[in-house]
This record gives sequence, C-alpha cells and structure tokens, in this order.
Amino acid sequence: MTRWWTVWALAALLSACGGGGGGGDNGGVADTGVANDTGAAGDVASTTGEDAGPEDTGEPVTSGRFVLASGAEVVVGEDGAVSLRVGERTLASWATAPVESLTYAETWDGPLAIWEFERTNVVATRYDQAREVEASEERVAVGWSRGGDGARVTMAFEAGPTAATTRVTVTVEEAALNAVALDFVCDARSTFHGFGEQYNGLDQRGESFELFVNEQGVGREEGGLRLLLGDAHTTYFPMPWWIDLEGGFGVLVETPYRVLVDLCAADPERARVEVTGGEREVSLLVFQGPSVLELIEQLSEVVGRPKRPPAWAFGAPWISAQGGTEAVRAVMEQLEAHDVPYGAIWSQDWTGERVNADGGLGVQYRWESDPAHYPGLDALVAELHQDGKRFLGYANPFIDPNLPDHFDRMAAEGWLVETPGGEPYVFAAPNIESSHPDLTEEAARGYVERQLSEMVTEYGIDGWMADFGEWTPLDAVFDDGTPGAAAHNLFPVWWHRANRAAMEAARPDGDWVTIARSGWTGVQAYSTVHWVGDQETTWSEDDGIATTIPAMLNLGLAGVPYVTLDIGGFSTLPGQPTTSKELYMRWVELGAFVPIMRTHEGNKRGENWNWNSDEETIAHVRRFARIHVALGPDWAALASEAEATSAPLLRPLFMHYPEDEAARDVTDQFLIG
Repeated sequence: MTRWWTVWALAALLSACGGGGGGGDNGGVADTGVANDTGAAGDVASTTGEDAGPEDTGEPVTSGRFVLASGAEVVVGEDGAVSLRVGERTLASWATAPVESLTYAETWDGPLAIWEFERTNVVATRYDQAREVEASEERVAVGWSRGGDGARVTMAFEAGPTAATTRVTVTVEEAALNAVALDFVCDARSTFHGFGEQYNGLDQRGESFELFVNEQGVGREEGGLRLLLGDAHTTYFPMPWWIDLEGGFGVLVETPYRVLVDLCAADPERARVEVTGGEREVSLLVFQGPSVLELIEQLSEVVGRPKRPPAWAFGAPWISAQGGTEAVRAVMEQLEAHDVPYGAIWSQDWTGERVNADGGLGVQYRWESDPAHYPGLDALVAELHQDGKRFLGYANPFIDPNLPDHFDRMAAEGWLVETPGGEPYVFAAPNIESSHPDLTEEAARGYVERQLSEMVTEYGIDGWMADFGEWTPLDAVFDDGTPGAAAHNLFPVWWHRANRAAMEAARPDGDWVTIARSGWTGVQAYSTVHWVGDQETTWSEDDGIATTIPAMLNLGLAGVPYVTLDIGGFSTLPGQPTTSKELYMRWVELGAFVPIMRTHEGNKRGENWNWNSDEETIAHVRRFARIHVALGPDWAALASEAEATSAPLLRPLFMHYPEDEAARDVTDQFLIG
C-alpha cells in the first residue's frame, strides 16, 4: 500500500515509537520497509502500512531520508537536493533535476561495421521546476516537471536470487524524444571499471564514448580513419555496466539501444549516461556487492551464466591448421614428431578458401564443407577422435548471395532480414556482400540451427569459432518488429543463442565448445568462450598484443569467465610487419597462462611467423604447451567456481588486493584465480 507522509507526522510516529539508530544504522527497522527521517541524527522511522495509519494526513512528503529494503538510502533535502547512497558511497547526488531528454535528427554510416553517428538540430530539455516526492515501503519516487511535461526517477527495492538490488527507473512524460540522459556523481574516489570488452584499460574514468556493437577496427590509433581503424572504444562486445570499486556497487543499464557515457570528462564532478532509442522509460539495476566477485555473481543472476566448457577445452592447445585435408594431416604428423602436446585441431577454412581484397586468405561464408578443399573430412575427424583429440571448425551468420548454399532458399522463404522496402537486405560485408538470417522468425531460426547441428552430425565437428555478429544494418526490418537500432545490439545474443541451441541438439551430453566474438548484455546466457578478437600482428598498445590483457579482464568483469586469444595476432595492415619470431614467442608465453591456449596463423598466414617456423620456436611452443597442460587442475577448479558464480578465471589485481589503490589501473598483469 502506498503511503504519503508529512515530515511532522513522521516525527510524531518516531516519538511514539521511542526513536532509533543514527547514521546508516536504522535500529533494526530497515527490513520492514522504508525508513524515513527529517535529516537529524537518530530521527528514524519506518513505514509499516496500516500500523502507521493514524499519523497519515495525506499530504505529500517534501524531504527526508528513506532507506529501502535493499539497504540503499535516498535522501531528499529541504533545499531540493536528492541523493542515492549505496553503503558508504553516494552513487547519485542531484542538486537540481538529474534528467534530461533530447530530441535531434541523426544520420548514421557504417559500411565496414564501424558505425558513426551525426546529430543535428539538438534540443535538450532538463526538468528542473516543481518537485514531488512519493515514498512507500518498497520505493521512493521523485518527480520534476517543466511546462506541461515531467520526469520521474523511481528508486525501488528488488529482491534477487543472491542479494537485494535497487532498480532506478527514469520515466519521461514528453510525447516525443530521441534519448534520455541521467547524471551520476563523480567525486575524487569514483571509479568506472567495466563497460564490456574494452581494450584501452580497466578504469574508464575521464573517458567519453558510446556503447554500440562494432567491429573492433584494425589499427585504432588516434587520428586514424574511423571507417577502418575504429577508435579506443570500438569493440565487438560493449556492455552498459560498470563497477565502482570504492563504493562496492555495480550499475547495469537495461537497454538494447546505443548508450553514450561521459565519465567525468566534460565535467570532473559529473558522470552522464545517455540512452538512445526514443523510449520514455529507462531502467538501471544497482547491485550492492560489496566485493567485485559478489557483484559479478549478482550480475550473472540477471544476464545469465555461460556454459562451462568440457575439460578437454582447458587441456592441451588448440592448433590452427588450414589448407585442406592433407595440409592439416601434415601438421598433425609434425606435432606428433616433435612431441608438441595438442588437444584439438581447428580449421577455419573447412568451408573453402577465399582471397581477401588485401591479398590475405579468408574463408567461404557457409555452414558446409568444401569437398574439393577438404575431401574425406569426416575420416580426418574420426582419426582425431580415435587419438582422443577434437576437430573444430568455423561459422558466421553471413548469407552469401553468390554461393549456392543458403541464400536463394532463405530469400524465397522470407528468412532473411529485410530492407524497409521489404526486400532481402544485402549489405557490404567482408566477402563483398551478404545478408543475415532473421533470427526473430521461428522458421528461419530453425533452419539456421539445423544447418549448424548438421556440422556436428555429418562431419563430427566438436565445435567452432562462432564469428561476427556486428554487421546488422540499423534500418533492417525484423519479423517480430524489433526496431533495427535495437536489433543491431541484440543480434549477437540471437546469433549465439542459435549456436547453443544447435549444439545442444547435436550434443546433448555437453561435449562441445564454441568461441564467440560479438556480444551485448544477455549473451552470457548463450555463449561459452569469448576470444578477444582480431588484434594486429604488432606490439601496439592500441591494437596489438598489449590490448589483449585488459580485454580479457574486462570480459571477466562482465560475467564472461572463459576467455582466449589468437596466439600470433590476426590483422596486418598494408605496410605493417607480419608477426615476427620474437612477437610470436611472447604471444605463446601469454597464451599458456590463458584458460584456452589457441594458435592462429592470421590473415597473412603464409607470411606470419608460426609455431613450426623453426626448431627454436617449436621447442618454445612445446615447453609452454606443457606448462599450460600442467595448469589443468587449476583451470578445472576455477571452472567449477565459474560455473556456480561466473567468477572469472583471469582476474585483475584489485579483485584480491582491494586496499591497494595502485592495483586498480594495472593492465599488464593478472591473477589466475
């Protein structure tokens, strides 16, 4: 039952009840609902429904302190200021109205899936006039108005499976808008760790960027051409989620739309979160930890928990071998001859080779073997199985109109995403042009899942790299009516859901693994392993080997415990060096201490240094492969913990040394467990 309280009525009730505790201690009454006071130490009372009825005058509250059942505290001052406190820290403190709505015209462009947006005619409205306060046992709502429109921020208790949370809901009454923004505190102690897979560091304080599923970009150097190079925050797996280490809380913005954050960059005392999409209600969940491991567990109860990979995934390395059946068999024989441990062969070109525009070798985009390139693939896979090893392939969601495998049938059945004009949407892709399946349409989803399942049932494949997911056009039309701007970020979730469904149908015993690249909030429920993408074959701190550690650690903070990387790197820009011997050997050393040790030849596989380029390198790989295998019991124990709580296998130093402030920004070291 909702109650409206005057300050003097609360004081009368307090006097009748004999008082309570002061400060953050509510004398044991907080668990009964919302505890209120007039701001004086010790003046605390609780709203308890009918029992408090005699003092209710029906007049609205104008100020007070309200403690939700979650333990979060809302303070409404007589001067109009409103604060939301979690534990000993202030998450938000609003001297004036915190909500701003925006209207604008916007254009976008992203032919290579590195998206750019340009706004014109921007009108911002801040609701800063009359204020109302409503309080009950479960929620506190503060409303502001401006003219005929208004905005309301509601802070409500929400019980979760592992801990109480606070839901902050922003509701704007304005009839038409493009975005809603909310301000948060940025004081001397605030940290902003997280935001999905970020490559530039761990604490993003001082940064301003957007969260939108992108290609990472090749290069990412400041001042480069964004069309190709991206920037410091273009990423395959963004997520509107951050952790404040000082406060011991985490914040998740619940939206499929693009989110813009300014983390004390424009104003050193203010952080700002803007949610696009035009929805008039924006919701955030505040998790209260207080430890980072507890925050990740609480997050995973909401977004889902990745499936634990089978034990063999953490064992001997996965060696990339391409070039056809005989070339792969030759690699297997060489590994055996040099006594190099390996647990799986993975061949991304099993569907056929394709020459890239830069002269590198790519793969054909389909879910079927190329029998000319890989004759007798099923026999090769069986041979590996007999030796206790696995074979892994490759799949992505592109539907190539220039191949005879899938496009014509899917277009005829209406199983492809469509243009606004109702035609199959064919857009620019790495293979020149492709479409995507409409994974919101049941029959289309069933077709994709069956095709992926047949990779297992026909060839015996034990899993694959589930690549891409970042290229969905923003004006694509989907069967279930999901707007293209929302479907863009959701498509990775749908894509990895289809991969999981396919594998569970073909291998219900769980003896399989997929490795994903793209992601958004909720992908954790479907993906298994994530790799950190296509780094350059360089030492670069913008896009080379140095970026892999912060990327893996940030994935762990996002509830993705099982991570891996391309040993050797992948991308080589024109004029840049391919992977050198020294760089390759350093990458091997790093890869040995990652949960899944996996090699890649890169997009210039004929030029990059590889595991078998000389005898010294072979010995080096053999040594570190054995070290990785020796860590098997540790990986297994940590995987059991992750299965229950999503605790990352690789952890930043601050996770276990919280009092060491210097550890908060260390990006080139990590803990195994």
